[in-house]
Amino acid sequence: MPPQFYNKNANKLAQQYLSKSFDEVHQSWSQLLPSVIKNAHARILDIGAGSGRDAKHIAQLAAQTHGTENKVQVVAVEPANLLAELGARQTTGLNVKWLTDSLPALSVITKQEVSFDLILLSAVWMHIPVSDRARSIRKLANLLKPGGKLVVSLRHGQTIEDRNERKMHTVCADELKQLASDVGLFTKLETQKESDKLGRDHVSWQTLVLQMPDDGTGAFPFIRHVALNDGKAATHKLALLRVLLRIADGHAGAVLRREPSPFGDRVILPVGLVALYWCHQYKDLIDDHKLFQTPNKNPNMGFMKADGWHKLTELKSSDYRIGNLFSGVDAIALHKTLSAAVSNIKTMPCRYITFPNREANSDNTVFEVASKTVKAKDSIFLDLQTLEQWGEFSLPESTWLAFNRYACWIEPVLVNEWVKTMASYAGNAQYKSPENQYKLAQALNWEEPKRTTVEVRKRFELIQNALPKDEKIQCVWSAKSLKQKYDIDHSMPFARWPNNDLWNLLPTDSQVNNQKSDRLPTEQKLKQAKERIQHWWQVAWLEPEDQIQKRFFAEANIALPGLHSDNSSVDDLFEALTMQRGRLKEMQQLREW
Repeated sequence: MPPQFYNKNANKLAQQYLSKSFDEVHQSWSQLLPSVIKNAHARILDIGAGSGRDAKHIAQLAAQTHGTENKVQVVAVEPANLLAELGARQTTGLNVKWLTDSLPALSVITKQEVSFDLILLSAVWMHIPVSDRARSIRKLANLLKPGGKLVVSLRHGQTIEDRNERKMHTVCADELKQLASDVGLFTKLETQKESDKLGRDHVSWQTLVLQMPDDGTGAFPFIRHVALNDGKAATHKLALLRVLLRIADGHAGAVLRREPSPFGDRVILPVGLVALYWCHQYKDLIDDHKLFQTPNKNPNMGFMKADGWHKLTELKSSDYRIGNLFSGVDAIALHKTLSAAVSNIKTMPCRYITFPNREANSDNTVFEVASKTVKAKDSIFLDLQTLEQWGEFSLPESTWLAFNRYACWIEPVLVNEWVKTMASYAGNAQYKSPENQYKLAQALNWEEPKRTTVEVRKRFELIQNALPKDEKIQCVWSAKSLKQKYDIDHSMPFARWPNNDLWNLLPTDSQVNNQKSDRLPTEQKLKQAKERIQHWWQVAWLEPEDQIQKRFFAEANIALPGLHSDNSSVDDLFEALTMQRGRLKEMQQLREW
């Protein structure tokens, strides 16, 4: 859609749009809306939200339905800034978030790493050129939850002025249905052409409601194919899938960007991060448990070099994590280890993992690596910006979303297949019998962050003791002054999302913390605590020495969605924390506090 025309004529167009009500315009499908709204945690996306008429109606309906329990989120997207400003005024005081974005990329929306129960495209599709429509529908399908609905109104009939100034194109319901079918959507409703509500004789409208039946992306069959059916001369393929799953599940902020491709959008990650997780995964498996990862009896793998991996034998898998600083010979060895891992990932699993029914080494690879040479230095701080130096790793967006949304279901399949694969290798013959294979499964336990508050307690005591006697640090949740008895709380419950980062650890009153337990704070409670949370972040981690500041943001920027790798804003961090709260609520159905 050309924002210039809509910005230039914003007031006139807003008046025109607002002259007709939501019910008048959307009567043909509005009977489907209450079933979406009845979910108090529904998320709805209005693309091309214009003057805000539709977003306002949906938000008001949600508020009327749920009252004080309303958690329905409406996201309004409008590429024309002046029109969006008018729309934002219409929705003042309602739970509507306005963003500037547009199809086919929807780059701002996709960076949020969330999905929607309903997506509305009212009078938008005719602005999408034919060449961008396949990519647009793939993007929209990827943003839908299982069972989610996509409502598209089609405008038939354009004047020469419409085509030239407003950049409108001919639309066809059959074309849209075929594109939808190609990405796993089915047609739930197709209306007949109806006359224009504004009385324009040359214009008619038609509505299609498309629905996602399940994950709908084809990602599950592909993952199953690689895990269960693909040939495995070593454990590389399973290792890469598990690494990507772990990144998608725990580090929403790792996505550098998304790019279009002929086969759907691709997610771009720092390949250095993939290599770091690769080393984390193999470290204890090989060095501690002495388990062979290839059919032969050679314990060495391609990334285990004498000047890299074998100089770091004293390290544990937990040392390979974001926020750690290495210096001296360890830093040089780690540089070389990561470089060797990147090379091994590129030449082994990325080369041989192909889509079903496609030849290996074809041009249509599933995973791609664009690697760079990195000179080893005597200091390395593990954050996103450092790990970007090794280049980029790309994977299909549909695969990323499957890992992101269904990690708890996919990972057991990968681990089970890895156990069976290792048990078949000659070097692991002692574990071949089923009764001994549990030891292989134990060895594959992912080394989670340790649940510890010792470091934060020390910082709390240091700050508390430096304050005047009549001043005390406050509980972030209750604003009570904290004296001798206090707790350090994981704001996002560790039992449900194992994250021990500095930003997630907050001082609280012991009684309040016991009430919260492993529940998720409501969005309202989190926002009420914003000032106290940000104050704690500031005094604890952002005023001391530079290194702890770097670690604080390094951990936050990769764990939370929507942040840039160089982010240093606590306001942006808190907004990302709020978004992550919503993601955890949606994906894990956590109890709220």
